[in-house]
Amino acid sequence: MFHLGWFTNFSNPPWLAPYAGTEGATWPDGEAHVEFTRSLERACFDYVMLEDSSMVSDAYEGSSRVDLKYGLYAPKHDPMMLAPVLADATRNIGIIATCSTSFYPPWLLARRFSTLDHLSGGRIGWNMVTSSEDRAAQNYGMDELPEHDLRYERAGEFVELTRRLWDSWEPDALVMDAATGTYVDHTKVHTIDFEGRFHRSRGPLNLLSSPQRHPVLCQAGGSPKGRDFAARYADTLLTAETHSVEAMKAFRDDIRARMVAHGRDPDELKIMFITQPVLAGTVAQAEAKRQRMLAGVDARIESSLGHISALTENDLSTWGLDEEFGDLTTNGHRSTLADFMRAGRTPREAALGWSMKNVRFVGTPDSVAAEMGEVMAEVGGDGFLITGSISRRFVDEITEGLVPALQRRGLTRTEYGGGTLRETLREF
Repeated sequence: MFHLGWFTNFSNPPWLAPYAGTEGATWPDGEAHVEFTRSLERACFDYVMLEDSSMVSDAYEGSSRVDLKYGLYAPKHDPMMLAPVLADATRNIGIIATCSTSFYPPWLLARRFSTLDHLSGGRIGWNMVTSSEDRAAQNYGMDELPEHDLRYERAGEFVELTRRLWDSWEPDALVMDAATGTYVDHTKVHTIDFEGRFHRSRGPLNLLSSPQRHPVLCQAGGSPKGRDFAARYADTLLTAETHSVEAMKAFRDDIRARMVAHGRDPDELKIMFITQPVLAGTVAQAEAKRQRMLAGVDARIESSLGHISALTENDLSTWGLDEEFGDLTTNGHRSTLADFMRAGRTPREAALGWSMKNVRFVGTPDSVAAEMGEVMAEVGGDGFLITGSISRRFVDEITEGLVPALQRRGLTRTEYGGGTLRETLREF
């Protein structure tokens, strides 16, 4: 069997699409995301991962026009506030929220995620990001972000500190001894006196050890530094490395070898390959649907270029659509830029190829389920992370069409084991 998750954010669902309804205006109240997450829970998804960013981008054309016209990076609301709402509305599915090691104070982050772990009954996770845009940094009083590899060094120290804080209360510190009138045994609560290159904290936290003690740690870096960071710390890793089975297997083998080098059991980390299935009643109808998506991407090429410009802070409006790129570099998402450049040598080609990079599985629910099973068997695990619109229509295609087909083949779970998110991930 393999695991299923869904990658999304706390932002607007498609509002121009057929059957969009009124959620383009009402989504900030969280109800659309509650309904969506309940659908995933009925289908026994392991978790929903809430991406985030902290900017209104003006990387494309030096203006926020494209970002706001297409709703690329704004509006986007805080996933930390949505997480407890989703936890209250569900009972089993994991909820992973994104927070940046470049902007949050470690003690505050450790306390908030431990609190959320209590509120969710042990179902919370932290998507660890270093952030990649100077415009985001400037919202927190910085002129620019540190250099890419230095951000990962800071992040490693940040995670070491938060883990020490989560361990500052022993699990049995709460004694409630009526005979002595002792609520908490002070000998089981410890300062950490952490002194690092970038961070320091006396500790301890001021709250009880949570159900998981350490919330599930999630990571999405594809650069060498990002891979090593994930191999050292993560419980689940997201990757868009899906252009071939060989590439998927090589990625997984690399991460597992790095984990062994760090003294970890490779089975402790579940690698989730990002994908956007295209489903219909027949294979021919699904292929026609994919062709319509291709035409739609070409018509909205400006949106795709604005998206990549924001992620890499390269203004792609300075090239003609059919002009070949020169060399592009970034202090931001290096693996994303590499994916984009592999997709084509001109803005038009690259935007088209990159925008469809997650569309690998096209067909009926049964044919796609069979293909996903074959791919996962060859890759070796561990699961798929669905992405795409959270419109009711697309969500139903996955949860009411694809997932039952996967379950009939014994490929995904049909019920939860009742444990924490980490236990759910490690069931198989």
